[in-house]
Amino acid sequence: MRKNFLTASVVMGLLLAGTLTSCDTKKESKKTPITETMALKIEKSDAKEIVRQPVVFITGIDEGKNNFYKSARQYFLNKSYEVVDYTFSLQEVMQWLNKNYDGNRYGEVHIVAHGNPWRGLSLETVIKGDRVTAESLRKVISESKLPEMNFGLTEKTKIVFHSCGLGENTELMNTLKEAFTSEETPNVIASPYYNVFGGEFSEHYLAKPYYVFYPTANSPGKVDLSKEIARKYPEEKDIDWYDALNNFKERYVGDAYTYQFSIPVDWVFDYTNSDEMMPKFENSEELMDWIADDEQLSKEISTYNIPLEKFRWRSYVKGNKLIIKGKTTVLCVLKPLIKPYGDLQHIEPDTENLRLYAMK
Repeated sequence: MRKNFLTASVVMGLLLAGTLTSCDTKKESKKTPITETMALKIEKSDAKEIVRQPVVFITGIDEGKNNFYKSARQYFLNKSYEVVDYTFSLQEVMQWLNKNYDGNRYGEVHIVAHGNPWRGLSLETVIKGDRVTAESLRKVISESKLPEMNFGLTEKTKIVFHSCGLGENTELMNTLKEAFTSEETPNVIASPYYNVFGGEFSEHYLAKPYYVFYPTANSPGKVDLSKEIARKYPEEKDIDWYDALNNFKERYVGDAYTYQFSIPVDWVFDYTNSDEMMPKFENSEELMDWIADDEQLSKEISTYNIPLEKFRWRSYVKGNKLIIKGKTTVLCVLKPLIKPYGDLQHIEPDTENLRLYAMK
């Protein structure tokens, strides 16, 4: 930058000297002197934007044998990214970004959070608030409960969510983008595939999911489940479904395996001031019929895109309240994405690759 000002000063000196010594010439020079304003423009145009190193938010703590957060944390530390722990809500993430803004633009903001296509993200909206879904997030935005993003986020900033299947949830991605928007709108990026950290053959890779469900604690058996998932995905010819349902880790690069989790449904109906009689159910079939006949409940269940009979249903009464609980077990077969040619390797997760990631 000093060189630019030195050049400007030399040019101004030469022009001044030329003016003093050319009084006897027949024609004056038509060169325009470089003014202070022009020098400032030179300084501004030569200035390079400083982009802050990527920052990563670890939004949960591992339970049991699942090392998702621990492995993700180590992966990003190995890349020399700044890692922030114990940010369990979107509110805390946004507060940290505002508080720790150092005058340089945020280039990449990575948010690591468990999630699935049915329940959104395990990340809370606000401290001790609901899980992040399109509906819950829209509610806190309308109530102005989230911090305004005043500093560091621009249209060049990438906010990358490392979750499972979020890239297919267009509504939630658009709502997340709205939450982070202030004067400028950053890019929100997520993959429709599952993010796997800490694999035996790769620190981070993506996997395509396939699902089969059964009422929790009432499995029909792996043989019947493998036949059901084969009927559900007839276009997938490379997976031995029975083998995959009995395999719980990647034994070799690209090997399909099963990840298991459950989806709960909880409803509470208060009949304290109601004119309606509290229903009584003799069995789960009667309970499912009652749910199916209720327009609001059947509509809510339909958003999961999981058949009603795939849940284990039970009900009980507590005072004047009817409590209904349902739970389904999800067997998610994961097929790691591998390179189609050359050595057997995982495809490198690349947020610039729109075949791997969605951008909003």
